[in-house]
Amino acid sequence: QVQLVESGGGLVQPGGSLRLSCVASGSTFSSSAMGWYRQAPGRQRELVAQITTGSSTNYADSVKGRFTISRDNAKSTVDLQMNSLKPEDTAIYYCNARRWRFTQFYDYWGQGTPVTVSS
Repeated sequence: QVQLVESGGGLVQPGGSLRLSCVASGSTFSSSAMGWYRQAPGRQRELVAQITTGSSTNYADSVKGRFTISRDNAKSTVDLQMNSLKPEDTAIYYCNARRWRFTQFYDYWGQGTPVTVSS
């Protein structure tokens, strides 16, 4: 089993920055693809950014150029640096891990950390 714990959320003004962190349990972090998702009230959960085991990245168009995802396999952590924040970024942010067993994959989720962008 994989356990994920997010931290770093909070209240910031438009144009500000936040850095979210996710710590994964176990010693199989390096074999897991990682991602950050977010869900705003009344909206479906959406992919924000993902990073593969080889550190290839993919971003939602709405955050490209403002957010950066990174991973540290030695610490079993994945971070999301968020700059130039907008009110539209307000949501609960969730850490995701995807582990593969042969041709099957399994998703694991953290409890989420809230981000509010408001003046």
